[in-house]
Amino acid sequence: MKKTVHLNLTGHVQGVGLRYSVYNMAMRLNITGYAKNLYDGSVEIIAEGDEENINMLIDYIKNGLKWARVENVAEKWEDYQGLYHTFEIM
Repeated sequence: MKKTVHLNLTGHVQGVGLRYSVYNMAMRLNITGYAKNLYDGSVEIIAEGDEENINMLIDYIKNGLKWARVENVAEKWEDYQGLYHTFEIM
C-alpha cells in the first residue's frame, strides 16, 4: 500500500552528506519526495511510495548512514498524496 511520511531528523545531520545518501537510497527504492535542511539544524524528509520501501528507507536513515549521527527521527504518516514525481534534494 502506498503511503506518505513526513520525517524530521535531528542530531548531527547537516553537512555530512545525509541528503545525498537518502536521495540515492530513495531512488533505489522508487520513493518520491524530498530532503531539505532546515534552519534549526534538522533535516526534513517527505517520502511517498510503497509503505514497505519507506520503512526500508527509515531503517537506512536510523542505522545505515556512515557520517551522520541521527539522534531522533520523528515520523508523521499520512495517506498517499501523489504530489511528487521524483526525489529531490532541496
